[in-house]
Amino acid sequence: MRRSLLFIPSNNPGMLESSNLFGSDSVIFDLEDSVSVSEKDNSRNLLNSFLKTKDKLNLEVIVRINASDTPFYNDDLAVVVSDKIDTIMLPKASAITLSKLDEDLSKIEKEKKLTKKINVLPIIELASSLIEVNEIAKLPRVNGLLLGGEDLSSDLEVVRTPEGLEILYARMMVVTAAKANKIDAIDTPFTDVLNNEKLKEECKLVKGIGMNAKACIHPNQVEIVNEVFSPTLKEINWAKKVLIAKEEAEKKNLGVFSLDGKMVDKPIILRAEKILAKAKKFKII
Repeated sequence: MRRSLLFIPSNNPGMLESSNLFGSDSVIFDLEDSVSVSEKDNSRNLLNSFLKTKDKLNLEVIVRINASDTPFYNDDLAVVVSDKIDTIMLPKASAITLSKLDEDLSKIEKEKKLTKKINVLPIIELASSLIEVNEIAKLPRVNGLLLGGEDLSSDLEVVRTPEGLEILYARMMVVTAAKANKIDAIDTPFTDVLNNEKLKEECKLVKGIGMNAKACIHPNQVEIVNEVFSPTLKEINWAKKVLIAKEEAEKKNLGVFSLDGKMVDKPIILRAEKILAKAKKFKII
């Protein structure tokens, strides 16, 4: 259960040290796009050294490794996979590369005698990945889908616009696959770090179509993302009313009941329970 995931370049010591201070639910230590080829080895080793000095960060620790068709993939896994991380983020994900990653992680977990199973967060940023997104969502270890809007737009040969119509279909496919498999639907980062008003508008838009989280590329984006993707007071009060009414209905052996003139059945109850679970998770109630 996430709202905000903040990218942190793994070759920036200052950002690494501050990574748990920005308020994001997850931090993505990046070994891929934000790190030049000449810095790959240093970045990987710096991240490894940093994690070794920390007992535990109070948030989900994700590492975006390099794609499986790069010469950096194997070294990334060999160095960073440990009990200090929770999730591996795989760029250019496909069903084939994710199956390989599952095998590779299983081998490393056994060799290193890890105490937990590492989760996987694939980035859906190729047209081919979008076509098989439901298959990807069903794979072992996958607990969320992140839409990569910039790379996907390039692959589709379209121009990214502020309105985002060119990736609306992709957003809906990611949401549908994620919800069908009960995992997180995570929206692409908003790249204009100076336009917080537009960021908030986009967050509201994608929340409205089913996204439950958004990736951030700057710490200043985290507060807005958390605000929009948190349950509102109105939603929380509604959810409490639903569950109170449910208890009353159960006493009367009613499977379906009315609240404020509207019928309430199992899907509505489940939605109310999810709202309150999120509110408790994020310490809103």
